[in-house]
Amino acid sequence: MKLQEFFACHPRAAVAFSGGVDSAYLLYAAKQYAKEVRAYYVKSEFQPRFELDDAKRLARELGAEMRILNQNILSVPGVRENPSDRCYYCKRALFRTITEAAESDGFSVLLDGTNASDEAGDRPGMRALAELSVFSPLRECGLTKSQVRRLSKEAGLFTWDKPAYACLATRIPTGEEITGDKLSATEDAESYLFSLGFTDFRVRSQNGHGRLQIPEPQFALLLKHRKAILTKLKKYYKTVSVDLEVRE
Repeated sequence: MKLQEFFACHPRAAVAFSGGVDSAYLLYAAKQYAKEVRAYYVKSEFQPRFELDDAKRLARELGAEMRILNQNILSVPGVRENPSDRCYYCKRALFRTITEAAESDGFSVLLDGTNASDEAGDRPGMRALAELSVFSPLRECGLTKSQVRRLSKEAGLFTWDKPAYACLATRIPTGEEITGDKLSATEDAESYLFSLGFTDFRVRSQNGHGRLQIPEPQFALLLKHRKAILTKLKKYYKTVSVDLEVRE
């Protein structure tokens, strides 16, 4: 099946929109082929500010209507405690919020940007999508991540080469309680490193200690700004170290 055929079968649809590569291309395709589409962005403690900024920019460039919904995700049972299947409880809460809003707007079909490269076996959140009957057109049409990036580039979407960015909660190890302070520290620390020119990195947090995962080609940049980085990040963490293990 091709996306054009999918939207011929589902001409009115709501898109769960994060501002990332996949949902951005899905929204683009929906604007091309669907009769009516609306994007829904859920603002929670797990999303950094730049994701919302990117979502607003793309929706504006595509001429797509977007609703911003608020979700206090840390109040959802099974999220703050951070169990191994935290993503299931989080995703279920987020998509329930979107479903309720979409249905109130007259949309009975909800789409997400899961692509054909995403493995269902190691993603608890995909179980929540299945339970809520959320469609994943990119996956159903066999579009992989690399294909989505290529098609996004051809479409002129600025998100085509946007680095993958998992939510802020992934920086905290399973079993350690997630708090607003920890999430804020992570966002501030990563925003600072972005401002220095770092890309495709993570600042992990564990029991008050910060651990940087930086691509090897950027080690020289790390050494150049070592003192400044320590000064900044020691505001949030007891210690700051560099993880030399191979990253995910």
